[in-house]
Amino acid sequence: MGVNPFYKAFCRCYQKIMYVAVFFLPWNQNKGTLSGAGSIKELPQFLKDKGFGSILVVTDNFLFEHGMADPIAQKCEELGMKSVIFHGVVPNPTIQNIEDGLQMYKDNECDCIVALGGGSSMDCAKGIAARVACPKKSVPQMKGLIKILLSGRGKKMPPLVAIPTTSGTGSEATVAAVISNPEKKEKYPINDPYLIPRYVVMDPELTIGLPKPVTSTTGVDALTHAVEGYIGSENTKQTKKDSIEAVQLIHKYLKKAYDNGADLEARNQMQQAAFLAGRAFTRSYVGYVHAIAHSLGGFYGVPHGLANAVILPYVLDAYGKSAYKKLAQLADCIDIKGESDEEKAKAFIQWIRDLNASMDIPEKIKAKDGSQLIKEEDLPIMIDHAYSEANPLYPCPQVWSKEDLEKIYRIIM
Repeated sequence: MGVNPFYKAFCRCYQKIMYVAVFFLPWNQNKGTLSGAGSIKELPQFLKDKGFGSILVVTDNFLFEHGMADPIAQKCEELGMKSVIFHGVVPNPTIQNIEDGLQMYKDNECDCIVALGGGSSMDCAKGIAARVACPKKSVPQMKGLIKILLSGRGKKMPPLVAIPTTSGTGSEATVAAVISNPEKKEKYPINDPYLIPRYVVMDPELTIGLPKPVTSTTGVDALTHAVEGYIGSENTKQTKKDSIEAVQLIHKYLKKAYDNGADLEARNQMQQAAFLAGRAFTRSYVGYVHAIAHSLGGFYGVPHGLANAVILPYVLDAYGKSAYKKLAQLADCIDIKGESDEEKAKAFIQWIRDLNASMDIPEKIKAKDGSQLIKEEDLPIMIDHAYSEANPLYPCPQVWSKEDLEKIYRIIM
C-alpha cells in the first residue's frame, strides 16, 4: 500500500515551509572551539576568562571512574573555580536522569554546564540546560520543535560546553537532545537552536582508548548523519559542503582509527568528520534511518550508532532511484566509479556494507546472545513511533507509509 497522495503533498508542503522558516532561526549559538591534543586542560581558564565560576560536568560513570573529568576538576581547583560532577548519565538518557542533574545544578548554584562524553552525556546536559531555561516546562513538554525558542526563554539557557569522547553523534554541533521515556518505551528528540553548544572542545587524546566496537559504530553514525543530511531535500550550500567533507574524512580515516586506536591523526580527523556531519544534519535533517533507530533505542536500548550502521544500507537500497543522483554525487567525492548514477549509487551502498563488515558490524539487530531481539508484538508501536517522528518533518527522498517502514523492520529482524 502506497502513501496517500494528499498526505504526501502535505508532507512536502510542510517541509518546504520548514526549509524557509529555518533561515530565520538563531543558528549562531556556537561561539568558539578549542582543539588539539590536550585542549581539555585549557577549558577551565577559558571559562574563567568568560566570567563563569561554578561548573556542572555531566558525564557517565565509566568516564568518571576512568578519570576523564579529572583534568577539568583539578584545573578548576587551581583557578579557584567550583566544579561538581554529575556522573549518573545512562545510555539513552531518561527524564529522571535530567531531573537528577538539574537538582545538582541548582544545589551548587552552577552557571555553566560541561558535557563530557558521547551523545548520551550531551543529550542529558542539553536536557538539564533546557530545564534551567524553562523551569515551568517538563521534559515531555519540550518534545518536538523550538519549544524553548517559542517560550522566549532562550537567553536564560546556561552556556553549554561539549567535549566529545567519541567521534560520531555530532551532538556538539546539533540542535537536538534525544530523550528516553522507559515507562512509555519511547525515545524522542527535543529540537531547538538554543541547544547548540556554545563552546566545543575537540581533544583527540580523549578518544584514544575507545574500544573498537565504539569506534566503528560511532564512526558509521557520523556517516549516517552526512548521508541522510545530503540526500534529503532541505540542503543549503554549507550543509552540502559539510556532508561531502565528512564523507571524505570518514572514507579516509575511520578504518585507520579502527585498526589503530592510537593513531592521533585519524582520531583527530574523525572528530572533525563527526562535527561537520552534525553541523550538516542539524540544518538539513536526517531521515528514516534515524526514525527507526530511535524506536530500537527506546524499546530495547540498542546503541544508536549500532542501530544506524545496521539500518543505513537497507534504507538506502529501499529508496531506489529516488536517491541515485545524490548517492552518485557522494560516490564521486570518494572516487567510487560507475557508468551511471545507478551504478555509482549501488557501489556507494556496497562500500558502506563492506566498511561495516570490515569492522565486524552485524547485518541484523540481535540480542547479545545472538537471538532475535525485535518482538513481533512490539512492531506496531515501533512503526507508529518511527512514522510519527519522520512524517511530515524529515525531507527524505521518498515519503514512506507504515507498510514501507515495516519492511525495513522485518529485514533487520
